[in-house]
Amino acid sequence: MQKKQDNIGLVWFRNDLRVQDNQVLHEAVMAHDSIIACYCFDPRHYDLTAYGFKKTEKYRAQFLIETIEDLKIKLKNLHIELFVFNEKPEIELPKLVENFKITSIYLQKEWTTEEVDVFEKVKLAVSDEIIFKSYYDQFLYHPEDIPMSFDKIPKVYTAFRKKVEKYCDIRPSEENKTAQPIENISNTTEIPSLEDLGLDTFEKHPESAFPFNGGETSALDRLDHYFFETKKLGSYKKTRNGLIGTDYSSKFSAWLANGSISARTIYWKVKDFEEEYFSNDSTYWLIFELIWRDFFKYVSLKHDNAIFKIGGILDKDYDWKTSEREVKKWINGETRSDFVNANMIEFKETGFMSNRGRQNVASFFAKDMLLDWRIGAAYFESVLVDYDVHSNYGNWMYLAGVGNDPRDRKFNVDSQADRYDENGTFRELWLQ
Repeated sequence: MQKKQDNIGLVWFRNDLRVQDNQVLHEAVMAHDSIIACYCFDPRHYDLTAYGFKKTEKYRAQFLIETIEDLKIKLKNLHIELFVFNEKPEIELPKLVENFKITSIYLQKEWTTEEVDVFEKVKLAVSDEIIFKSYYDQFLYHPEDIPMSFDKIPKVYTAFRKKVEKYCDIRPSEENKTAQPIENISNTTEIPSLEDLGLDTFEKHPESAFPFNGGETSALDRLDHYFFETKKLGSYKKTRNGLIGTDYSSKFSAWLANGSISARTIYWKVKDFEEEYFSNDSTYWLIFELIWRDFFKYVSLKHDNAIFKIGGILDKDYDWKTSEREVKKWINGETRSDFVNANMIEFKETGFMSNRGRQNVASFFAKDMLLDWRIGAAYFESVLVDYDVHSNYGNWMYLAGVGNDPRDRKFNVDSQADRYDENGTFRELWLQ
């Protein structure tokens, strides 16, 4: 591709906050001599939702701030200046377009309602001559490579997994490219603090199972630790249902959620591990979980806004309750189940909860308390440090019986507690 000598490319970062294996960034650098980049802390992401929760609370916001700090440094090393705004993209992007005579904007393709609405607002705010180049870059199996159209995505995960495993290859990672520096560039923008976003400051809880910082550097450090330093990857399948500590699971979810590491990077590092050391059920199971993540993204692509509706993708009509008092009991860890309570208190204090915990508290909310599952999903969206729209709503639908679970199962939280917290150590930790 011949580079355009007469203009600068603009990369609009969204949930792809990395430089390694970033197709959007790669395409921009290949097409232009020089690049500028932009990230907006959109004020709409910190407003109250219809359910009364902040859309983004302090835990994920702090992780995001750390991520942007790291991204700014990494981009600087590639001679790319990152402009950061505490403002709506449709207000700030047009100013950059005008100031730098931008003709092309590069971005990750998103498809859920809010992201599409913001994209449309940006398009309306700039000249019709601006070219937007968007790329799917959040998948393990790329949408152009899967052997089916979106409307043919199977209802059941196993059918999806078997098909992509058999007929698809994982694309290689994109290599970093350095842009040419822009002389005398002025950038007075600053990364906001929690206070700037209207959120409370906090100290990380000493017992948090997720004490990690945000950013690509931390993500790659964690990958190296979990795979190659400790070889914990080799026992992942046996330990992944743990409840206490940092190493019972990979903990990659938060970095994956905001795109500071790619699913492809993790996949190819698993393959490196298998080649250097060994392959077993555990090394495969981590890939198995990455495919689950893909599955919920494809479910979202197939069903569009149905993933946010009370009837879910099945359009089932249940008699859900909306008792504010009952919701607060769940949030504050005051239900009849000490196992649910311990998980909810951990969540409230740290912004993180194990996969086993999430399944139990969500099932209990929807199937025992019979509360509108969308309220629980909105609370998770607010508090989760690793919130991902597709996985969050996909899992909540699944556990509420309006999604992709063919068996419509209900978790028995008492037997789950006996099985996964046999000695009560986890409950003692959080209920003391």
